[in-house]
Amino acid sequence: MILTTSPGYVKRRPASHKLEDIQTAQHSGFVLAKYPRDYPLTAPQRKMRNVAAECGIKKGISRRELVHKMIDCVGPKMRK
Repeated sequence: MILTTSPGYVKRRPASHKLEDIQTAQHSGFVLAKYPRDYPLTAPQRKMRNVAAECGIKKGISRRELVHKMIDCVGPKMRK
């Protein structure tokens, strides 16, 4: 269950289970956890993201389109 209005979320603890004839006892209840924060982008990652946006590379384009854009647009811009 994820609560979208909070800065984190609630997750269940694992249920008890049998491990080689030994009953493991897990703590019951819930845990409040935070979403992982985004890592800062490095300079090369920022440059690549900007060049890809300028060249029109986005999710869902065909492979042929991607190859042409990488050769004709991204290559020259990354060499600058």
